[in-house]
Amino acid sequence: MPWSAEQMFDLVADVKRYGEFLPWVVATRIKSDNGHEMIADMMVGFNALREKFTSRVRKDRPGAITVEYLDGPMKSLSNSWHFAPAEGGGCRIDFVCDFTFRSALFEKIAGQYLDRAFRKMVAAFEARAARLYGAEGTSSLGSSSSSATSAA
Repeated sequence: MPWSAEQMFDLVADVKRYGEFLPWVVATRIKSDNGHEMIADMMVGFNALREKFTSRVRKDRPGAITVEYLDGPMKSLSNSWHFAPAEGGGCRIDFVCDFTFRSALFEKIAGQYLDRAFRKMVAAFEARAARLYGAEGTSSLGSSSSSATSAA
């Protein structure tokens, strides 16, 4: 990414603003935040379907953010973001997301759309960074090393 690790960390850590730019995020509520750890609810929705997730977000500025699933419709969910300065400026972001649906049928149906949904979310974070910090360079999905995996 053409932005600094600190800038991208701040963007990802700003969970209360996700509803402003992330697709399918209807609302967020921060239950507690001491600067290093946050408990947050996130309501996601598509058409008439709405689900609430509660997570613990651990923030190790500016290098990492880890998310631990506490409650919601999934069987399990965890993700981690790692931010590192890149040679020549900007930063490298490694993102890993592991999850399991409670319903095997829903997992099979949702699995058909995961890659498209993931790319749409990555693009939303990139567009948000460009709006907040300016287009300091160019970035493409092909040059990022983000990955998402589903644990079946």
